[in-house]
Amino acid sequence: MLRFIPLSLFVIGCAQLSDKQPVVVAQSNGQATLSAAANHASNSDSSSYYISLVKGFIDTTFGDHLNGSILVARKGQVLYEEYAGFANPRGSGDSIRANTPFHLASVSKTFTAMAVLKLWDEGKLNIDDPVSNYLAGFPCAGVTVKMLLNHRSGIPKYDHYMASLGWNRRKIMNNQDVLDFLIANRKKIAVGRPDRGFSYSNTNYALLALIIEKVSGQFYGDFLKNTFFDSLGMRDTYVFTRADSARSLPSYYYNGRQYAFDFLDMVYGDKNIYSTPRDLVKWDQALRNGMFKQSTLDAAYTPYSNEKAGTHNYGLGWRMYVLKNGKKLIYHTGWWHGNRTIFVRLIEEDVTIVALCNNDSRNIYTAKEMADYFGDYMQHTDRGDEEGRVARNTVSRNTVARHAVTRKRSNATVRKSSSNKHLVAKAKVKTTRKRSTTTSYAGKAGKK
Repeated sequence: MLRFIPLSLFVIGCAQLSDKQPVVVAQSNGQATLSAAANHASNSDSSSYYISLVKGFIDTTFGDHLNGSILVARKGQVLYEEYAGFANPRGSGDSIRANTPFHLASVSKTFTAMAVLKLWDEGKLNIDDPVSNYLAGFPCAGVTVKMLLNHRSGIPKYDHYMASLGWNRRKIMNNQDVLDFLIANRKKIAVGRPDRGFSYSNTNYALLALIIEKVSGQFYGDFLKNTFFDSLGMRDTYVFTRADSARSLPSYYYNGRQYAFDFLDMVYGDKNIYSTPRDLVKWDQALRNGMFKQSTLDAAYTPYSNEKAGTHNYGLGWRMYVLKNGKKLIYHTGWWHGNRTIFVRLIEEDVTIVALCNNDSRNIYTAKEMADYFGDYMQHTDRGDEEGRVARNTVSRNTVARHAVTRKRSNATVRKSSSNKHLVAKAKVKTTRKRSTTTSYAGKAGKK
C-alpha cells in the first residue's frame, strides 16, 4: 500500500522535463518513488480533466498487459506517464523505468529526415538535387533527395529484395552494402518510376543516412548526437552500434520468445535509434521552438502524395492524417522485430503522445486515439459509432465518463473472449517476478 507524504509540502503541477532534482512524493514498502520537480499548472482543473481521461484510457486499454512506456505531455509538461514490466517480458532483467531506452524502429526516421533538413536549412545540401550528386554510382536517374524523404523514389525495400537476390544471410550488412547492392543489381530490382506515387521503403532512409555522412563528414550517429541529442539534453538517446550490444534492450515475440540478432540489424537511418518518452518530448519541443526555419517545418509537414483521396499521407519524415475538418495529426509509427512504437504530435494543441514496447504488442498503436481528448482528430470511434468519438470541444464530461465505462466493459470482454492474440499476449507469458509498474502524473508518482 502506498503511504503518501503530505502534499501540502509540495506545489503540485505538471512534471517539467528538466534537469532539476526529483522530488519524493510517495513511498512504497519503504522505497522512495521519485517524480520530476513540479510547477503549478496555469489551469489545474483542465490538467486534472485531461489526466483523468488519459489515465482511464491507459488503464482500460492496456490493463496489466503493457510491457513498455507511455507518456502524454502538454506544452512540454508531463500530464501522465507509465512504465511497466521488465526488460524481458517474462519477468527477468531490470524493470522498465523512465530512463529505459527502447528501439524506436521507424520512429527513427523522424530524426533522419530532420537531420537532412537541418543540412538543408544551413545551405549544405539541396533536397531537390539528384541523389547521385551525393552518392557516387547511385543508379536511379531522376530520384531526388526529397523523393527519398517522402517515399516517392520508387525504390523497393532492401529488407525485402537483398536476401532473395543473393545476399548471404550470415553476413551482417551495413548502409554502404545497401547502396552497393543496389548499384550492382539495379537491373534485377523492380524500381518504379520516380515521383509516380507513394511507396514506403526503408531503403530511402538507409540512403539518407549515407547522404548525411557524406555532407557532414561525420558518422550518422555522431552527427545526430552533436546536432540534436547533446544540445537538447537527450541523455538516454543514441544510435545503436556493436558497442551498445550489452546495454540495448532486446525485443520479444508476443509469446515471450526473444528475437535473434539478424543480418539486417546494423543498418541505420530507417531504424536503430534508441530513446525514451521523456527524451522524445524534448525532441518534440525543440521542433516547435526555433531549431528550424518555419519554412522548413512547413515543408516537413506538407502532404506530398495526393494521387488518391484520403486522410493518410506522408510529409518529409512524418506520417500524417489530413482531416476534412481542417485538422492535421503529425505522427510516426515503428515496428522492428518485437519493438512497436508510436510518436504523436498535435501541433495546434502542443500535445505529445509517446508509447513504446518491446513485446510485439500491436495494441501500442491505439495510443494515438488519445489525440481526441485534446482536439477533434477523429481517431477514436467506438465500433463505428460516431457518437463514441471523444473530442474536447464537442463532448461533455458526462458523455466522456459514459464512454469510459463502455470502453472498460468492452475491454474486459475482449480480454476475456477475444481471439486477438496481441491484446492478450502478456497474459500468456509466464513471469518469474512480481510485475513492476511506475506511474507519474500532475506531479505525483506511485507504484502499482
